[in-house]
Amino acid sequence: MILIWGGSFLIVLKLLEVGPFGAISWWWVAAPFAAALIWFEFLEGLLGFDRRGIDREELDRARRERVAARFRVSREERKAQSREGR
Repeated sequence: MILIWGGSFLIVLKLLEVGPFGAISWWWVAAPFAAALIWFEFLEGLLGFDRRGIDREELDRARRERVAARFRVSREERKAQSREGR
């Protein structure tokens, strides 16, 4: 994320021509974005840093199954109670 913030900061400095940043090449301005792309698309997966997202998906799936099971039980309990009440 620091690469994206740094690249954004360089764009602003380049466009406003602040000090020596007005004279630097656009390649230097684009370099942090290229590095962020390489990091987020390739290196993060290779190094296993994206595991948190997978864990979160597993937890969400388990929560949805738990809630769905509870609602099925509740529905069955209501049907049983309505049959007993007749």
